[in-house]
Amino acid sequence: MGGNGWSRSTGGFGRRLDEHEPGRAAPGRGGLVDSAVYLRGRRHATPATLADTYRCLQELDDAMAWIGLYRPGRGQIHSLAHEFQLHELAVEDAINAHQRPKLERYGDTLFVVLRAARYADDREEVDFSELHLFLGPGFVITVRHGEAPDLAAVRRRMEAEPQVLTLGPEAVLYAVLDQVVDGYAPVVAGLENDIDEIETQVFGGDPNASRRIYGLSREVVVFQRAARPLLGVLDALTAGFEHYGTDEELRRRLRDVTDHLTQVVERVDGFRHLLQNILTVNATLVSQAQNEEMRSLTAASYEQNEELKRVSAWAAILFAPTLIGTVYGMNFADMPELEWQYGYLFALGLMLLVCAGLYLVFKRRNWL
Repeated sequence: MGGNGWSRSTGGFGRRLDEHEPGRAAPGRGGLVDSAVYLRGRRHATPATLADTYRCLQELDDAMAWIGLYRPGRGQIHSLAHEFQLHELAVEDAINAHQRPKLERYGDTLFVVLRAARYADDREEVDFSELHLFLGPGFVITVRHGEAPDLAAVRRRMEAEPQVLTLGPEAVLYAVLDQVVDGYAPVVAGLENDIDEIETQVFGGDPNASRRIYGLSREVVVFQRAARPLLGVLDALTAGFEHYGTDEELRRRLRDVTDHLTQVVERVDGFRHLLQNILTVNATLVSQAQNEEMRSLTAASYEQNEELKRVSAWAAILFAPTLIGTVYGMNFADMPELEWQYGYLFALGLMLLVCAGLYLVFKRRNWL
């Protein structure tokens, strides 16, 4: 990319169709969102169809078309591919989506894949979407497969700076990259707030903390996969500054985007390590709680065993005189000592002796 003939720009505003903002895209319907032809950095025409856009480009010299699509059909993509000689591999990627951030060059055409992110406060979750860009001599094609980023805001911003827009497709690429990276900041803030809440849950003993830590860790990993490869895209663009004669103003702006993205990546890396530590702490606290519960159960079981031993000991002691009394209470005619003068005292003494003996035995064994 660069200022080597990519820019075909000159003047005038036409009527415009605002590109869908998040939440305002036509529900359940994709296709052409906004198509504009720019001359000298200003909107010259707003063709209603792709065919009108092609015709307008053919009639104007040094013009640039910026075509915005939202989840387009194969017919629209193949029409653009035929008109602008897009590579079939890039076309298939744009149709199928689910690509990682990357930059690929096919002759004079650049194909860029970006992953935008948006934090949903109501659900405390991160929504990810995919954006594809085709950039070539005199044209920019943006293909969104989600609600983010807000390309309407990007277009308004660029149209408010015609001196930047005159730099051609690479200026649009810079603006889109800047919008995507700026969109990461609220996501980072939201994730940071979620981590603070999780720390409170963990130390508050919330049993659902582990599930939330795992879910947030997955979001951080996906965020890493969206943001970190973008550094490679920016590095590739930076490496081509001299070769493609990129304007110095765009170089400064792209370096600023790289700085912001580096900060985001470093913070997200820190989130991942912090969540791993929180998960370890949570596992330790859960283990300690389980150990405390086991100790409590063990102590309760020990007390029950001691109580059972005491009850058993007293039951044995009381059983002995009952047994003796039962035997001597049978009143059989031929029982020994039945007519003995001291038989009653002997029976009582025997009961006391057996009870005392059992008491001493149980006392020695700490059952009483």
